[in-house]
Amino acid sequence: MRDFARREIAPHSLEWDEAQHFPIELVPRLAALGLMGITISQQYGGAEMGILDFVIIIEELARVDGGVALSVAAHNALCASHIFRFGAQDQKKKYLPALAAGGSVGAWALTEPGFGSHAAGIQTRARLEGGFWVLNGAKSFTTHGSCGDIFVVMASTSPEQGGRGITAFLIEKGTPGLTSGKKENKLGCRASDTAGLTLEDCRIPEGNVLGKAGEGLTAALQILEGGRISMAAMAVGIGQGSLDCALKYSKEREQFGRPISDFQGVQFKLAQMESRLQAARWLTYRAAWLQDSQRRCTLESSVAKYVASEAAVWVGEQAVQIHGGYGYLKDYPAEKYWRDSKVCTLGEGTSEIQKIIIARELLHSQ
Repeated sequence: MRDFARREIAPHSLEWDEAQHFPIELVPRLAALGLMGITISQQYGGAEMGILDFVIIIEELARVDGGVALSVAAHNALCASHIFRFGAQDQKKKYLPALAAGGSVGAWALTEPGFGSHAAGIQTRARLEGGFWVLNGAKSFTTHGSCGDIFVVMASTSPEQGGRGITAFLIEKGTPGLTSGKKENKLGCRASDTAGLTLEDCRIPEGNVLGKAGEGLTAALQILEGGRISMAAMAVGIGQGSLDCALKYSKEREQFGRPISDFQGVQFKLAQMESRLQAARWLTYRAAWLQDSQRRCTLESSVAKYVASEAAVWVGEQAVQIHGGYGYLKDYPAEKYWRDSKVCTLGEGTSEIQKIIIARELLHSQ
């Protein structure tokens, strides 16, 4: 994985970032390695790897390019995983082989312009009408929102029931009434496509309900638990990339007649960066191991995501500081790693939401 990332992604990373180019040309090569269906069973064309394998893959991709890692993580951990875990047999047969083979790119839409952390309050509505579900609403911050082929979309079918009235739907690209909004001009992870969605009288067959009606949010929260592990892995990878470039620069840059790596102030930064990343990595691996063991890991996934994402931002800042003024320039990779790191504290639940979950789990465990 490391060899692939350095050979196939690293030479283009800055170019893709600058152009905000989603490298669709990379998808067949990712699929050839099984990276478009990492945890999907071989029955549906997947690689049937474990969560720990998935974490290591995301980590190594993010070590080179956070945008590519984000796309692979969202495709696998959100869209494909939701269909694999909660889809009917005919839905799995229809959609999973194409997702695993890279013939289709998956997207997962929960967040809305006015509803991020408060997922139970989403305003997208779905009503049953003559054997079809008719959806109206808008989604935001959807990874692959403008390039996706298969969308898992959450909508309220019983608004009076709040979170218990939310249902997940499968919608294919080209369905009348489904349109993509503008591609977002992001701070970091710019090689990953992010856009809004608009649903205007979007009619889909009654059989396109994913899971049971009214249980969409319950399923989504379970999917997000795995998504948090993948985001933690991404944070570890981005942080490691920051440390890699800081180490290299500190050995090459000379001041007062010797490399700046000889100075204790720089050495202390490097030591702290390594320590925080090791802690984040093993918290992430442990959460992945628990999920592989089919054990509950709500607390552990949130701890891993919170610690790793905050560590990635801090480590990224230290890498920029070690580079001095050059760390502020796009000619050096440190500034990109720092920009890419910030999304880790926002996606799959903000750091504040993770602290709420951690505290709730602690209080309820006593």
